[in-house]
Amino acid sequence: MTKPQPVPRLLLKGGHVIDATSSLDGLADLYLANGSIVAIRPAGQSFEGFQPDEVLELAGLKVVPGLVDLSARLREPGFEYKATLESEMMAAAAGGVTRLACPPDTDPPLDEPGLVEMLKHRARNLGLVHVHPLGALTLGLKGEQLTEMAELTEAGCIGFSQSVCPLLDTQVLYRAMQYASSFNLSVWMYARDPWLGASGVAHSGAMAGRLGLAGIPVANETLRLYTLFELCRITGVRLHICRLSSAAGVELLRQAKAEGLPISADVAVHHLHLTDVDIGDYNANLRVDPPFRGQRDRQALRDALADGTIDAICSDHSPVDDDAKQLPFGEAEPGVTGLELLLPLTLQWAAEQKLSMGDALTRVTAKPAAILGRNAGRIQEGGQADLCVFAPDEPWLVTIDTLKSQGRNTPFIGRELLGRTRTTLVEGRPVFRLNV
Repeated sequence: MTKPQPVPRLLLKGGHVIDATSSLDGLADLYLANGSIVAIRPAGQSFEGFQPDEVLELAGLKVVPGLVDLSARLREPGFEYKATLESEMMAAAAGGVTRLACPPDTDPPLDEPGLVEMLKHRARNLGLVHVHPLGALTLGLKGEQLTEMAELTEAGCIGFSQSVCPLLDTQVLYRAMQYASSFNLSVWMYARDPWLGASGVAHSGAMAGRLGLAGIPVANETLRLYTLFELCRITGVRLHICRLSSAAGVELLRQAKAEGLPISADVAVHHLHLTDVDIGDYNANLRVDPPFRGQRDRQALRDALADGTIDAICSDHSPVDDDAKQLPFGEAEPGVTGLELLLPLTLQWAAEQKLSMGDALTRVTAKPAAILGRNAGRIQEGGQADLCVFAPDEPWLVTIDTLKSQGRNTPFIGRELLGRTRTTLVEGRPVFRLNV
């Protein structure tokens, strides 16, 4: 088990520091002590009286805020055969992710304060990245009885969710939103109609028809969005929409935001790059929830993320054991791993959308941090020294051997990507260094 080490005094020298929220974009030296950034100086300009324990020479590398991931399943407790807390936190560090939210669909679900406290205690002892649990909205995620949200918040939950578990009773959902609103708590919901397309495994369209796969129509998403937005309108709850997948869903989100509803939304990074056409060879690593949709949907997601309608990108990291993926497409367990791919796939989206690196990276730093309600995802004097150092033009091949995650279920196996994390620092302490 990894143990936290003493926090060194570090000088990060000569890197290209980028943080759009702090108007940083140039060569600079960062001085770190006691887990914080004590000074930011132009490259080569000394900071009087600072004696570093170590100097990291970062010429040719980018220094950005540590990535903030809104959805990473760590599989503990209950699913250690799929992955362990340690393996997935190591994967996060290897991907430059310094802070993540984990859904409540563990076994047992995170519906009691003791379970949340145990998870946070285990994460702290590993001394790798910050972990923020989402609490279960209902007991056992059964959709029947509300959890004690106030107590779960005190235990460390940053919001409440059903994850992918259906909540059939709209009255229960309404009461949950009322309660959350009264305590200024956030509710995180997937836009899934519990009935329409419930047995589907792929986007309803020509490809699913050609492959003989049961379809999930776009209306599965939009019908639920109508309900969620109406209940948000009535209760005033802070609502976060998880994993949008369709152009029609984007348009409904755009209208709700224009109305001024307190809504945020994210998209999984793999949905910015793949479509239903890619499932043509029945590769079970492309079995995801929600499904990959058409090219028009993918472009709508990319554009909505660029214009701010969609707030953030997440990895939707879901390690799955080999046995659950080595099945026919329709029987395989949905989910992909993505913690280590979040950075390069975000950079690829930015390049293809012709966005600046600084602007694009706010979608995986400051903006998701704001959704978590944390002052993070920024580089500023006095701020926490959670940082990602990466080589922007370094190609690397995604293989089973290059991934730290215990889950190897990604459709990007065999792809060459640009942008590789070299060093990750959490509270000023290196938790990952790439040996090259």
